[in-house]
Amino acid sequence: MVSLTRRPSAARVLVVLGWRDENPAAPARRDETAYGPGDEPGDGLLHDVVLAAADDVVRLAPLAFDDVSPLAERRGLSLPALQVDRLLHHCGGLARNVVETLELVAPGDWAAPQLVLPAPPTAARAIRAALATMRDEAQRMVRSVGVLELGDRQSFGVEVSQAAQVGGVDTATLAVREAVRDGLLRQLDELGAWVRLADPIARRAVLDAVEPGERAALHLRAASVVPDPGTALRHRWFADPQPDDELAARLETEAGRKAADGAWAAAADLMLVASRASTDRDLAGTRLVAAVDALVGAGDVPRAARFLAEVETLRETPQRNAALGYLAVVRGRPAEAEHKLRRAWDLVNARRDPATAAVVAQRHVLHALARCRALDVVEWADRAVAVAPDTPAALEAAAIRGLGVAAEGDLPTALAEYERLLQRLPEGLVAQRVVMASGWLHLAADDPDTAVEELESAASSDHGGGSLRISLWARAWLARAQFVTGDWDAALSTASAGADLARRSGTQLLVPLLEWTRTQVLALRGDWAAAEHSLRTGEAGARGYEVMRVPAALGRAALSEARADYAGVVRALTPLTEPWARGWTEAPGFWPWADVLANALVLAGRPDDADHLLLAHEQRAEAVGHASATARLAYARGRWHGSRGDLDAARASFERALTLLAPLPLAYDRARVHFAFGQTLRRAGRRAEADAVIATAREAYLALGATTYVSRCDRELAAGGVHAVRQHREHDELTTQEEVVASLVASGRTNKEVAAELFLSAKTVQYHLTRIYAKLGVRSRSELAALRAQPASEARTPAREPS
Repeated sequence: MVSLTRRPSAARVLVVLGWRDENPAAPARRDETAYGPGDEPGDGLLHDVVLAAADDVVRLAPLAFDDVSPLAERRGLSLPALQVDRLLHHCGGLARNVVETLELVAPGDWAAPQLVLPAPPTAARAIRAALATMRDEAQRMVRSVGVLELGDRQSFGVEVSQAAQVGGVDTATLAVREAVRDGLLRQLDELGAWVRLADPIARRAVLDAVEPGERAALHLRAASVVPDPGTALRHRWFADPQPDDELAARLETEAGRKAADGAWAAAADLMLVASRASTDRDLAGTRLVAAVDALVGAGDVPRAARFLAEVETLRETPQRNAALGYLAVVRGRPAEAEHKLRRAWDLVNARRDPATAAVVAQRHVLHALARCRALDVVEWADRAVAVAPDTPAALEAAAIRGLGVAAEGDLPTALAEYERLLQRLPEGLVAQRVVMASGWLHLAADDPDTAVEELESAASSDHGGGSLRISLWARAWLARAQFVTGDWDAALSTASAGADLARRSGTQLLVPLLEWTRTQVLALRGDWAAAEHSLRTGEAGARGYEVMRVPAALGRAALSEARADYAGVVRALTPLTEPWARGWTEAPGFWPWADVLANALVLAGRPDDADHLLLAHEQRAEAVGHASATARLAYARGRWHGSRGDLDAARASFERALTLLAPLPLAYDRARVHFAFGQTLRRAGRRAEADAVIATAREAYLALGATTYVSRCDRELAAGGVHAVRQHREHDELTTQEEVVASLVASGRTNKEVAAELFLSAKTVQYHLTRIYAKLGVRSRSELAALRAQPASEARTPAREPS
């Protein structure tokens, strides 16, 4: 095929659909179409020759989410989003694997919570063929790794030494090398001490290829080899998966220990097995509820949701309602969560069952946190600690309590409370909650450097069975800390990775918070299509949690402000002045929206509304002595004074803002103040001074990569005309300010929008526009736009009658 394309003028393009070794007797290699698309399928000479013969090699991308639904629908299946994600992960996005799995699983089995996705037949045959060509020790190594992975879902990988003990492998290094060469194992470290099977399909196919008796023996040997008691108990269950109340009780006890350490994912794995090992139906149901609750705590919402239908059929208990309410919280459903959690508190008896009461109270803490209700956070946290002070639920409630204290205006007390908690708690997964909350507070308290340090620690995804939910909170606030300090590349990376993880984990609650930072950075960099997509992804409806609605509004405002659409900013942020957004949303330092709205109100010609808004927020910021909040409001107040023609008062406000920001590492805020200050000076006729201030803003925006505002600064400098070369100008040539106005009008802006961007009055814009029409010989905005769209050489010369 390649040789046929060797015409002198033909580009040679090779589309690699798959690879089969020329010699059928050669050792089997990993088939690219059966596994991930990133690995080379073979290392033979023919393979290299074929690839080298093409000018371009096109490797088909793996299937995406939207590709799978049509494939399922053709087979009469309507898979929910969580199952589509699971199928894609299992199959590596490869079309043949997806199609074969859809055909292999019966339609009714997709709803089964314990469904184990099978290995697609083609891939399974390739894996069995690869195993058959390997030495016996290499085969035993691969099987042992598969068994050890099944026993511990949370492990980074499998220790080669443990696999060798389980499989009775004497030459482990050689066995691993052979299995890695044949594509069944992947080495995870430079020393070769850790390995894992290549992917989920390989794991399933390897385990299916092991005879039941041999698999049971391997699990029993693994139970005696692994050091973790919980993992050993899981291996005992897999060796003989039959009801066993004694084993179930031991699993439940070990799950409790894991939960006490904050290792919710590991606790969930143990409790699920305990439920299956129970002979008593009520006890099995209680353990299943505990497992689902732990899965939500770990942030594994898709897996928790698979058991939702089964849990809802169980007898109503406080634990059941608390777990369902908890799941509703992380899925961003406040009304459902409110109903379930209120019912759980009504049912629980705090004197008889204080531990359960503490759990229910702690779930109320999370619900109140998402509702941005600071007093409720404090009250429910105090209840949790009062009824069962030493339980994991009480500790997590205490970790969140300080956020409510701070939002009520006492940041120093809250920070001191977290310092005491961190000294008391040991290093580990429970401390992750405290570190996250402390980082969030340090960001709100104008200490973003400390916030970055703490949030980076809490955001780490390697928590050994800990909480992905806490990691996502940390990532969201870490992205904000990176944004305000000017590290926008890191902010975009952190927010993008977090948003993707939040969507895949089903934690819809935090998607708007993560997308807010993405939208803002992308808009300020002028990537409008990406910013609009991010904004749509992070939208929150009127029935969503406040912690979803507020950042969604801030994202809309950021995009509108970057476009100089101040009416759009007002539309986006006005809902935050409504009663639902009172309290925490108005607390200084937490949600920076009041200055943005006040600035937009001034530029939209509503100074009285801006004044009313500013007065209330200025009083709050002054009362708690919050520097950055006061500075932001001061620059908006400077805008307001400037709109009234009081330059001295405006100058004092802007200079106060810059003085307050001077010791703080808030690069973006300083750039905003300089930009607004420069515009105000220019409107007051202080063009030389305005030029210097706007040039400072331009340098700051340029350093941040805010190309949108760099362009606006350039237009401001051109409109000011201070540094324009003053050569002889014909009577029909445009001035520099007229050039700026003409460009903006030709781009489709209204007079009001041009006035807002250039901080002029609409009458001044109309005056310039009248002169522009006369000079260019056009009569309308459409004619001006058409004239500007023509190349300079084709633009017509305006006809003039001789004077």
